[in-house]
Amino acid sequence: MVKTIRVIPRLDIKGPNLVKGIHLEGLRVLGKPWDFANKYYQEGADELIYIDAVASLYGRNNLLDIVKRTAENIFIPLTVGGGIRSLDDIRDLLRAGADKVAINTAAVGDPGLIARAAQSFGSQCIVGSIQAKLNDGKYEVYTDNARERTDREVLRWAKQLVELGAGELLVTSVDREGTGTGYDLQLISDIARAVPVPVIACGGCGNADHLAAAVQSGAADAVCASSIFHYHYVDEIISDTEYRDEGNIEFLKKTRGGLDFMRSRLTPLSIPAAKDFLRSRSISCRETVGRHHA
Repeated sequence: MVKTIRVIPRLDIKGPNLVKGIHLEGLRVLGKPWDFANKYYQEGADELIYIDAVASLYGRNNLLDIVKRTAENIFIPLTVGGGIRSLDDIRDLLRAGADKVAINTAAVGDPGLIARAAQSFGSQCIVGSIQAKLNDGKYEVYTDNARERTDREVLRWAKQLVELGAGELLVTSVDREGTGTGYDLQLISDIARAVPVPVIACGGCGNADHLAAAVQSGAADAVCASSIFHYHYVDEIISDTEYRDEGNIEFLKKTRGGLDFMRSRLTPLSIPAAKDFLRSRSISCRETVGRHHA
């Protein structure tokens, strides 16, 4: 049976804004998340992932209003992560319009949360989020948006998450994230071959070849990327009325997310171009019909 690959933009959120950093640090404003989300939906993204980039730091989840606004006009699966600590948090996000929740920090502190969540809402709603860094030749799990070490070995933790009930794993290489140097194929392939659930590759994608390699060499079931998509669309997505609180709009337009610097590291892609490239490598992708008129 031919595996159909999902193409998933990741949107990191800080306050009301879409942000982007390198190694999950140095976050810079790119725009309003719903503007990008709507564009990605129209262009054929299979799913979207929203992550509150500072939720664990400030002890809260700030995404309910953003999720509600997104879900009003976008009809593809939406995964939401960051600051999820309880069944009530999960219930609130699902009621707001999320289809799945991604849990990292709280799961490390209380692995039973995954089991309780899977029992209450179904494994299909629960994504085990893994932030991994290579230390002394071993992959270690990190939490709090990669600010805290855990001493947990990644492969063992991935297996445990699945045993507890996670129906999918989002695997982010902190070392590669935001660098445009490509996914950590060893990390992705090790996990993908060790667990029976879908694995989403995240962190490091800088061009179309990286997307294909995550599937062909890394055995990923889905490719998640941010910079290559954000920096393709960023020039056409800005609304002055949405940035009154940001101050100098002209400055923002010129400097959003370190635009020139990031473009020197990437080959930005549209969603359709990414899918066309994957198909050219004999990788099956989902078709998109009629969304431009949605």
